Amino acid sequence: MTIQLFTDSAADLPKDLVQRYGIEVLPLMVIDGDKEYEDNVTLEPAELFRGMREGTAYKTSQISYQALYDRLIPYAEKGQSCLYLAFSSQLSGTYQTGTMVANDLKEHYPDFELEVLDTKCASFGEGMVVLKTAELAAEGKSMAELVEAAGFYAHHMEHIFTVDDLKYLLRGGRVSPIAAFIGGILQIKPILDVEDGKLIPIEKVRGRKKVFQRMIEIIRERGAALDKQTIGISHGDDLEAAEQVAAMIKEAFGTPEVLITMIGASVGAHSGPGTIAIFFLNRER
Repeated sequence: MTIQLFTDSAADLPKDLVQRYGIEVLPLMVIDGDKEYEDNVTLEPAELFRGMREGTAYKTSQISYQALYDRLIPYAEKGQSCLYLAFSSQLSGTYQTGTMVANDLKEHYPDFELEVLDTKCASFGEGMVVLKTAELAAEGKSMAELVEAAGFYAHHMEHIFTVDDLKYLLRGGRVSPIAAFIGGILQIKPILDVEDGKLIPIEKVRGRKKVFQRMIEIIRERGAALDKQTIGISHGDDLEAAEQVAAMIKEAFGTPEVLITMIGASVGAHSGPGTIAIFFLNRER
């Protein structure tokens, strides 16, 4: 029996790939005042970004204990092994909730094989780890092999991204009010990274064209076998920019495949419209 893969909606996986590999996706919650939505289920990303452009300030919350328990218990009852690849524990409590649920389920179903892995990744970086693991699961690899592979991909997955408007990072406490104000006036675009699961600003560049060029340079500096690996791009409702960056990547490195997806509502509520994020491996496995 194939090991069942779980992840959360913060992985920003395209629906066609979710269906192809039979991945179970657990929705994070997005909150607008007294209204609560399930990410990518009752609130589509395009609707969220439209609302943000009109001034709506969304909040998010992690997957509840009960929701995760209810999704996992049918697999425990039939004894099917499961692997949950979770959103970075530095950005959400979802991994900790997954660990609690796993421990409780194993008390009642001691033979249930369930592993929960903190990917320390976000958005399609997490999604790329899930996809690479799903390919191996489809080949019938063991749990130990999947955990080892997922751990490798998670550890070596680079996240390089920029946001179009600093006010969304300001709202999340990622930049100071003064930096956001000056950045908006001067059109300064930050380049950010995720290191050990945490959001880290690494550079500031003036102008969007220059920021894309610098992102390509960073990929060249950090990437491994760029002419062989698949690279991922997620965007905040800006497909045109994502396709432009994809073309730049293919021209610069001869990359055979660049997967493009829209950032989901749970991540997009913090990064904002116009975000462009690139995900690639810095080491071959």
